Amino acid sequence: MSTQTPAPADRSFNRSMLVKLCVVAVMMFGFGFALVPMYRAICQITGINNLVQRDVSAREAKNTQVDMSRTISIEFDANARGPLGFKPEQRSLDVHPGEVTTVMYEVSNEQARSIRAQAIPSYAPKQATEYFRKIECFCFTQQMLKANETKRMPVVFVVDTKLPKDVKTITLSYTFFELDTPAAANADSAAPTANTAANSARPI
Repeated sequence: MSTQTPAPADRSFNRSMLVKLCVVAVMMFGFGFALVPMYRAICQITGINNLVQRDVSAREAKNTQVDMSRTISIEFDANARGPLGFKPEQRSLDVHPGEVTTVMYEVSNEQARSIRAQAIPSYAPKQATEYFRKIECFCFTQQMLKANETKRMPVVFVVDTKLPKDVKTITLSYTFFELDTPAAANADSAAPTANTAANSARPI
């Protein structure tokens, strides 16, 4: 049985295709590295990466001059995703720019199992985001809640005195959501049951 030698045209086409594929692979590899600084730049511009980080230290906040001539109305909102009860202990209050203020939120795990959850803040109007300074916040870390556990959690904040004069009201809204999916938790809880069933089916 004879083996047919590829024609010169075919060999040329194969080499050309191989070169093109190598170039595409190198470009994709380089693009993957380029995404890192691009992501950092986008986060810096939009402030996404700063949403769950401390905005100002307690010492810096205490050294800020309080503007007693202005009063800002702060409204508090709460949303939950998953088996969580979540609410602020007060819906609104008035503060002076530069004044350190503490408010409390309450979160409840309404399931008979432990869950891991995270809160993400948002602000309205959008321009107020950079002037609402969180000193302490439960959103800085993930929260572990035992079965049917309820927690009271503080938010310590200060409104920057540089807040534009036309902003009279700021709405602070949190969305609290479960990080571990119920499907994964059910699978973990079902595993011992399956093992027990298998053991009971074995002959003695």
